[in-house]
Amino acid sequence: MNELDFPPLVIDYYGSLLAGVDEVGRGPLVGSVVAAAVILDPQQPIEGLTDSKKLSPKRREALAAQIREQALAFSVAQASAQEIDQINIYQATHLAMRRAIDGLSPGAEYLLVDGNRLPGHAVAGQAVVKGDLRHPAISAASILAKVVRDADMLVLDEKYPGYGFARHKGYPTREHLAALERLGPLPEHRQSFGPVKRQQNLL
Repeated sequence: MNELDFPPLVIDYYGSLLAGVDEVGRGPLVGSVVAAAVILDPQQPIEGLTDSKKLSPKRREALAAQIREQALAFSVAQASAQEIDQINIYQATHLAMRRAIDGLSPGAEYLLVDGNRLPGHAVAGQAVVKGDLRHPAISAASILAKVVRDADMLVLDEKYPGYGFARHKGYPTREHLAALERLGPLPEHRQSFGPVKRQQNLL
């Protein structure tokens, strides 16, 4: 599925302070969920923006640097594994998004949020299904969020080298599940997620 499978995106806003908002990290078993909000500069378009998952790590890093340099504003925020356990991943994702939106300076006047729900922020906006393929500001947010979360996983990999975080980025791959069974859950694991909870119950 790509942007051509959707009708043209109609946006009910004509100013320049439009923020794209996206998150990365709902599915992993470990670490924070990371959200970003980006207001691109219409006078400095950035070529090659798309869903972060479709880009190589090297290309994502290059685009992230360009976004930080050329955007009118950007903000990256997180909700921790502990917050995810306390309020669930859905609510924590929206919490991270609201934090990212609040971190923008200048602030946004309108939001385009990837997905089918708005995060409950006072700024007006619209949810855009597959938004990271359909609007460059959401693509930019997707890229920044993924670069930050991947960097967090590299730090975690150095701290706990037996889990393979640099490779699977915390997702429930066969390698991660085997390490979880062999070594047990870490404080950074999401204790409310099924595979982690099952291992906790075996301790």
